Amino acid sequence: MPVTPLPALQRHTFHAPADAPAVAALAQRELRLLLAQDGSATRLCEVVAAGPVSLQLLDQKTVEQVPPEVRRHLPGTAFIERITCLHAHGEVMMDNLSYIALDGLAPALRRALDGGRIPIGHLLAHLWVRRTFLDRTPPALGARLWGAVGLPDAEATRTYCIVTPEGPRMLITETFRRGMRLDPPRPA
Repeated sequence: MPVTPLPALQRHTFHAPADAPAVAALAQRELRLLLAQDGSATRLCEVVAAGPVSLQLLDQKTVEQVPPEVRRHLPGTAFIERITCLHAHGEVMMDNLSYIALDGLAPALRRALDGGRIPIGHLLAHLWVRRTFLDRTPPALGARLWGAVGLPDAEATRTYCIVTPEGPRMLITETFRRGMRLDPPRPA
């Protein structure tokens, strides 16, 4: 699938080294909430952005060679590997690496994923899903995501499995960026 060129976006780690102690403490509380929530991170991005967010498809392809953690959590032998970022107001809010099992994937969901225009959070809105969080992000998944986006931030990263009534379907690693901070409102 062809990759859309990136617009000029600002990508920063969640914490800024120059933050004053009070600002850093607030940011740490915000990050703990983001990492703990088990709903749609896409919807949270929209709340923080005070409106719609944009999806930037960085890379998407069908793969059979995947990190062992993917095979441990997902069925089948072929997967969609999708790397995206969600952004608003010129700032990245989160970077995402998703592995989607092709085994048992509904055709309509496959077409939507192949289109590369809709965040997974919006695609899942009409499905019954449960998120099962991994205790930590496997190093291979963090390295794959950060290798594509260029900015590691292990402290602001989590990995979880999306489980449907039919079984596990997706393994998602997401890194929250400074664009998710509840800073003063940004201009529209």
